[in-house]
Amino acid sequence: MEQTASDTPHGRAQTHVARLLLTDFRNYASTALDFSPGPVVLTGENGAGKTNLLEAISFLTPGRGMRRAAHDDVARAGAADGFAIHARVEGAFGDVEIGTGTIGERGPNGELSGRKVRINGAPARNADEMLDWLRVIWLTPAMDALFTGPAADRRRFMDRLVLAIDPTHGRRALDFEKAMRGRNRLLSEQSRDDRWFEAIEIQMAETGTAIAAARLEIVRLLTGMIERLPEDSLFPKSDIALQGTLEEAIGAMPAVEAEEVYRRSLTDNRARDRAAGRTLDGPHRSDLVVRHRPKDMPAELCSTGEQKALLTGLILSHARLVTELSGAPPILLLDEIAAHLDAGRRAALFEILEELGCQAFMTGTDAALFSSLEGRAQFLKVSGGAVVVG
Repeated sequence: MEQTASDTPHGRAQTHVARLLLTDFRNYASTALDFSPGPVVLTGENGAGKTNLLEAISFLTPGRGMRRAAHDDVARAGAADGFAIHARVEGAFGDVEIGTGTIGERGPNGELSGRKVRINGAPARNADEMLDWLRVIWLTPAMDALFTGPAADRRRFMDRLVLAIDPTHGRRALDFEKAMRGRNRLLSEQSRDDRWFEAIEIQMAETGTAIAAARLEIVRLLTGMIERLPEDSLFPKSDIALQGTLEEAIGAMPAVEAEEVYRRSLTDNRARDRAAGRTLDGPHRSDLVVRHRPKDMPAELCSTGEQKALLTGLILSHARLVTELSGAPPILLLDEIAAHLDAGRRAALFEILEELGCQAFMTGTDAALFSSLEGRAQFLKVSGGAVVVG
């Protein structure tokens, strides 16, 4: 599809990955790809490397990518020195060269350490700087069990949604986890050092309350976006809420008071937590609750197809929210998206993507599922680590 930043819907400039270079990433030894704005369809057999390309793009945002894989697993088998990803991103926030990877970052025992990020050739202070240039959102088959799986998966999902809106959220989460590990260590050591506990619990109360407040805010904003969906949408409206003692406190009192309540709770429950060997209260125990509104049914009790439609609807509503708040559509990574949608929902999805005016990477084994996008999307065929025009 021929499209430029100036002719996207609503007059918004589109942020898109224009060029992607991979070195020793998964099954790609050395690959250079040029992408057009708008939809990009990657087809090929299972194991060809389609999802690997999406994963590479997911590394253009903070975190461990959409598979949350260890860096040693990401580097190509037999690679001597880690992996590298380089992308040229063009669009709403200007043009930028982003490089990231682990080449040259092996530790003293030969293990790959944390990946580094370079922006326009200069070392970035941290990975959060990539959020100044683009936002990336993904939907993968592994997320199909989001509503029925462990609460930790739903918390991680929520934090990805927040991060696309609030780039500081990731740093808060890391600070809370570090403080909580310190408190858990004191608990496991049966420490009675009140001064250490107090210092750590103050930090946990501050960062934990900020995390819960940010999650509640994304729920509020996302709910507003969901309300704007048509009642007959093929991706049904959902009711979303957060469950957790800290979230309940924030809803009932000013955040500064909720912070103090949480701090006191940590202090008062040291004996209980010492017996458990870990901290039992906080944002690390919260859960996302989703209901299928038209059926007034918990998402986890819906059919597999209904759960997929609900999750897709949430992702699309979030993409609209990111577009409105940041001024540019996010880049969407939709892995095997068409396989579990009927023809009506596929058509509705493609129309929504065109309305958003975003660059959306979609994978599938059957090119026929994307036939309605002929002339409106870039088609590429993936086979054994090679990519050609489809």
